[in-house]
Amino acid sequence: MDNNEVSLLKKALERQKKARKQAEKILEDKSKELYDVTRHLRESNAKLENLLSEKTSELDGVFINIIDPYVVMDLDYNVINMNRSAKEFLGFDHTANKVHLSKFIHPDFLDYTLESMRSLMEVGTLTNYRAKIILDDETIKWVQINASLIYNKDRKPIAAQGILRDITQEMEVKKLLSEQKKQLDIIVENSPLGIILAKDDSIIKANNAFVDMLGYQEKDLRNVNLNSISEPNDEIEGKRNIAKGQNKVTSILKFVKKDGSKITAKTTMTSISDHDIESDYQVAIVEDISKELEAERKLKASESRLSALISNLQIGVLLEDEDGKIALTNQMFCNIFNISATPAELIGKDCESYEELNKHQFKKPDQFIQRITDILAKKETVLADELEMNDGRILERDFIPINNDGAYKGHLWAYNDVTISKNYRKNLEIQREKYSSIIANMNLGLVEVDNDDVIQMVNQSFCKMSGYSEDELIGNVASKVIQFKEKNIIAKKNASRLKGKVDSYELEVFNKNHTIKHWLISGAPRFSDTGNVIGSIGIHLDITEQKHLELQKEKLLRELENSNQGLQEYAHIVSHDLKSPLRSISALATWLYEDYKDILDEGGKQNLELMQEKVGSMDKLIHGILEYSTANSSELDNSNVDLNTVIADIAEIIYIPDHVQLKVPVHLPTIVADNTKMHQVFQNIIGNAVIHIERDQGLVEVLFKEEKDFWHFTVNDNGVGIPKEYHKKIFDIFQSIGNNERSTGIGLSIVKKIVDRYQGKVWIDSVVGEGTQFHFTIKKNIN
Repeated sequence: MDNNEVSLLKKALERQKKARKQAEKILEDKSKELYDVTRHLRESNAKLENLLSEKTSELDGVFINIIDPYVVMDLDYNVINMNRSAKEFLGFDHTANKVHLSKFIHPDFLDYTLESMRSLMEVGTLTNYRAKIILDDETIKWVQINASLIYNKDRKPIAAQGILRDITQEMEVKKLLSEQKKQLDIIVENSPLGIILAKDDSIIKANNAFVDMLGYQEKDLRNVNLNSISEPNDEIEGKRNIAKGQNKVTSILKFVKKDGSKITAKTTMTSISDHDIESDYQVAIVEDISKELEAERKLKASESRLSALISNLQIGVLLEDEDGKIALTNQMFCNIFNISATPAELIGKDCESYEELNKHQFKKPDQFIQRITDILAKKETVLADELEMNDGRILERDFIPINNDGAYKGHLWAYNDVTISKNYRKNLEIQREKYSSIIANMNLGLVEVDNDDVIQMVNQSFCKMSGYSEDELIGNVASKVIQFKEKNIIAKKNASRLKGKVDSYELEVFNKNHTIKHWLISGAPRFSDTGNVIGSIGIHLDITEQKHLELQKEKLLRELENSNQGLQEYAHIVSHDLKSPLRSISALATWLYEDYKDILDEGGKQNLELMQEKVGSMDKLIHGILEYSTANSSELDNSNVDLNTVIADIAEIIYIPDHVQLKVPVHLPTIVADNTKMHQVFQNIIGNAVIHIERDQGLVEVLFKEEKDFWHFTVNDNGVGIPKEYHKKIFDIFQSIGNNERSTGIGLSIVKKIVDRYQGKVWIDSVVGEGTQFHFTIKKNIN
């Protein structure tokens, strides 16, 4: 080890010695400071204990006779002293165990207690602190505490004292009263009867029913005098009750509503008297009986009208009471049975004696009496009981028992002379059978329905036409059993029958096998004996085969017309043989160029290139003419066509200049169509658009929107535009705009032919210099 290392080690040792001395000095100072603090605390505690001892002695002398629990605690909630009542109430002795008062605080009142202690420390007193506490035996008590701080000689708080009062029973009573008040308020506010609390006849409170009854708001009725909004229905009775000064009075009053109208109400007024001398409060229960009174009045009027009606009925009516006495009858009853007495004279007479007196008028008198006996024994409703008279008349009799609250009160006999209608129906039935037999043997379906479209009768031909049996049809609603393609047509026709209209019409109908049929229907109204419309009668002819033949004929005619037109145009324009010489010319031009390219000058070479271009144009022209001639003659192979795939394929096939961009902003639909035809339509329109854009940045967009029966497509471009005079011409063959060598003037005419086949339309909107919008529609269902 050299001298430098020894020197360094000595210096390090010296630094460590100095640091140790410094640390020992700091430790010595801190120990002395800690000793001083400890001694000071001991002195302070001794003083506090002396003060508390003095105060406790003083307080023990003052509060020794206090009945309520009394507790002294330090400022950390430790119990210092307490009286006997406190020990008994809280269930512990502070001299035996150290107790911290915070353990008694109910969890719901922790925040409230902390806030109250902060208030005690700031103000010095705590008044009427109310909270729940939990005793050691888990008993929950309500206490009210009044407390104050205890100060030393220097006016510094050293402890707190307080008197506790057990208010558990008081709080339970208060809670019970509160719940009872809520229940009473609910009952009063939800009572269907109006309830008023008044003092000296001035309204203090009214429930919702009374407020709604008069149309006021509750605040409008406060302090309103009852006499100002009510008056006795019987003024004398009202004054007599007031004069008597009865504690409970029930009377009929008229109340004035806010709109000035009046209601009649049964009102029960109860007075709450002071020493039976002076009435301080009145409770009124108000029941609106206006409707009951009005109903009673209407009932009396109805009884009067009913009596007048029965008297003038064209049906013989006999009302018999439970004792077998005549209660009411009319003149028609007397006329039917040739009774000379008036209806008034018959009232109170015994019915049985009159039955015996008049039984000789019937063909079977004994049977007539026995039938009455049987009906009265069963006391059940009997309708249209037929009776034959000796003079040839036919009566229909109804028996209706009368019950009131389950008690039998008599019965009603009604006699109607149906001789004429009976004979009419008999003759009508004969005619009906005659014509039904004729129709049943015809190839015509016959149906009768009532005014509710319920089937009353069908013949076998209709069952065969519809596929349903007679049991499946009769009694059911026709429009629910038979499914018509036009949903509301039968309801419209039935409505016209009610007006007496007769008409014929064709309908498409689904039979039971859900096969569509074509029916020719002739409908007419059905009339009752009295001339009222009671339904409809329809004669049906199945014309399905004829309809199919007509449809096939129309389809063949359309196809023949289209084919003839295409053939005529094709015959004047092109032949497949034209392509052969074109290919020869193209080959010769190629050989000339290859064999003589070293000899030909630039002019010769250009002429050969021009010849090739013209041959190419001619080939395109021939191809376009062939496509045009077959655009509406070839059979459509309809299937699901994803137009997004179609546009993507076209973008790969056709020539699109570098400065032009083809976009499809919105996902295109999948439609039912011929895939090849859709390619032709979009390719011709898009191809036409991309070659007529001269801007630096060209854009072609394919858009669509869905309509009810059609798909509507639009191809936008920002090209040169098309003058208005060409908007229709460009869809004609060989019509093109400008001198573009790529255009044959056939593409858009092919588009129009294909769109026509799909029953759509094609048109353009264009502004020269701004661009063009090609629109076309395709029908959704082209079957």
